[in-house]
Amino acid sequence: MLRRDMLLFLAASALAAGRSRAFASPLTAASEPDLRGAIDAVKYRALPESGDRKIRNLEQMIRQAAAENVPVFLPPGTYQVSNLTLPDNTRISGVPGASRIVYTGDGHLFSAKNIRRIELSNLVIDGGNRWLGDYAGGLLQFTGVDEVLIDNCEIGGSRKHGLQLERCGGRIERSRISSVAQSGIYAVDSANLSIVANSVSECGNGGILVHRWKKAEDGTVVSGNRISNIRANDGGTGQNGNGINVFRADGVMVVNNQISDCAFTAIRANSASDIQITSNQCRRSGETAIYVEFAFEGAVVSANMIDGAANGISIANFDEGGRLASVTGNVVRNLTLKGPYQHEVGFGIGIAAEADTLVSGNVIEGAPRWGLQIGWGAYLRNVVVSSNVVRKAPVGCAVSVADGAGTAVITDNVFQEIKDGAVLGFEWEKKVSGELANGGSPYAQLTVERNRVS
Repeated sequence: MLRRDMLLFLAASALAAGRSRAFASPLTAASEPDLRGAIDAVKYRALPESGDRKIRNLEQMIRQAAAENVPVFLPPGTYQVSNLTLPDNTRISGVPGASRIVYTGDGHLFSAKNIRRIELSNLVIDGGNRWLGDYAGGLLQFTGVDEVLIDNCEIGGSRKHGLQLERCGGRIERSRISSVAQSGIYAVDSANLSIVANSVSECGNGGILVHRWKKAEDGTVVSGNRISNIRANDGGTGQNGNGINVFRADGVMVVNNQISDCAFTAIRANSASDIQITSNQCRRSGETAIYVEFAFEGAVVSANMIDGAANGISIANFDEGGRLASVTGNVVRNLTLKGPYQHEVGFGIGIAAEADTLVSGNVIEGAPRWGLQIGWGAYLRNVVVSSNVVRKAPVGCAVSVADGAGTAVITDNVFQEIKDGAVLGFEWEKKVSGELANGGSPYAQLTVERNRVS
């Protein structure tokens, strides 16, 4: 009697739920057991020679579910597949940590092109470090997808990028990407993309890359991610080895990320205008912790914590058009003279800026070369340096007085435990002045006053 009452109760509940739905799908409760049975059938427990048939069954099931506007659920188990092209409206979900999709090789795992929506959630996606085709940039490769939604997935074991997106929007969130040969996430020519609250680690050449083929508005948001152990296996002087790399993409926000142990830079923006780099933790960077370089106009670098790097923050390349920045409220400490290559100036510099830039309210401690570098040779224009604290550096502020150097205002800063001089004039790498910190500068383009040296 109890069992019969329970069955009647479940049937009534299912009927009520069906009436409350806004759509009528052919895959209702009556057909769901068949769908689950089909999914169970593609679990790879059979011999390898039966694999092609099972892959075709899975692909057919995904296409049917997408056409019926219902998700595919993968129960716990291992699904060995390859070369799946996902249709529009694909939704695949599993049990976190238990539903494993394992790439068998011979091309790519998942791809999609010129469709509206793809959604993957609660899946483990393992590339097994198997060969990927020349046409495949990543283990998962999506091109021209309006909305890619990836949530709570584990992606790893790729010989190339973990996830490659081109001309895509959407949201990549709460996922763990590790053990890939290139970068964890490579997004190029994005539109309204958010990369939020992911963990990216153990990558061969980069963590999260936001690029464009040509410089243009991008608008990607990179927020709340944990990025660690990023190598530069392909070498170079900054092309690889960066936790977050923004290239030619304008209007990008990089905020509230935890980044550690990158071979080169925690956050590197190259030719990226109107970029905001705010409230990030950057630890143990092999080169410059935060780099804004080359052809950019407009950058805000604020409230970042930098602990351990060769250089702290660099706003560079006025010779290439790099200009217009605000560098405020950052803490830079524990720098080193050792970097990954031979540098014309040398490493061990706290904050460097060249053109149309405000440097204010920062705290720099333990810069073994210069606390502040203002200009480089002739490349100096309209830099204001005020209300900063610089401690424990041989030179507090090195300002360019070379031929062609423009205006700098250096006022109201505090310099403590500075061995060789608080504010000194340089022609390129050569010191050419005595102490300037307390005013009376012989250089007409410099205003230096009200600084305190102790």
